[in-house]
Amino acid sequence: MMQDHVFYDCTTAPSPRRARMFLVEKGLTVPTEQIDLRKGEQLGDAFRAINPRCTVPALKLPDGTVLGDNASIARYLEEIRPDPPLMGRTPVEKAIIAEWNAIAESEGLLAIAEVVRNSLPGLKGRALTGPRSYDQIPELAERGRTRIEQFFDTLDRRLASTAYLGGEAFSVADITAFVAVDFAGWVKLAPNKNQRALIAWRNALAERPSARA
Repeated sequence: MMQDHVFYDCTTAPSPRRARMFLVEKGLTVPTEQIDLRKGEQLGDAFRAINPRCTVPALKLPDGTVLGDNASIARYLEEIRPDPPLMGRTPVEKAIIAEWNAIAESEGLLAIAEVVRNSLPGLKGRALTGPRSYDQIPELAERGRTRIEQFFDTLDRRLASTAYLGGEAFSVADITAFVAVDFAGWVKLAPNKNQRALIAWRNALAERPSARA
């Protein structure tokens, strides 16, 4: 139990789910404060004082430092709890995992966010996260749908030849991609029946305790 830390979460959002899964895989628990994104609590003065970027997840450390991004939170947790390793053991393994985590973020999560934030009526004027408001651009939603289809193809090809995205061991890259695949369901997009490797991988990960985090 990391009693001297505080984790700022929103159980309905995909981004903090990545950090929750990482914590579960590490066997760590931390005091948690919920930030209700639907009510705009991330934009209020109280949370702005914690994370001026107005995003979750965020992790407050014992010295008052606030980590406001999945990348920094994962790096910190990997350092304080090296086992099980989720970011690789060898230089090559670490590099491959970092590459696939970046692919899952840029080609998966960001593409899905393009669709969600530029098409859902409830996000009108909130096309990007953060303290500033941005108008929706419908064309980005259309592009995002095409990118998601390509992302599923990329994952399926990779997983046809390896158990996990980073190789033979489960890693942070699998967490990021798994959350992305589930996030795509928000806009009724899912792997097609021919993407068997991707479907099998997704179903196997869904059985892990962290998938319920």
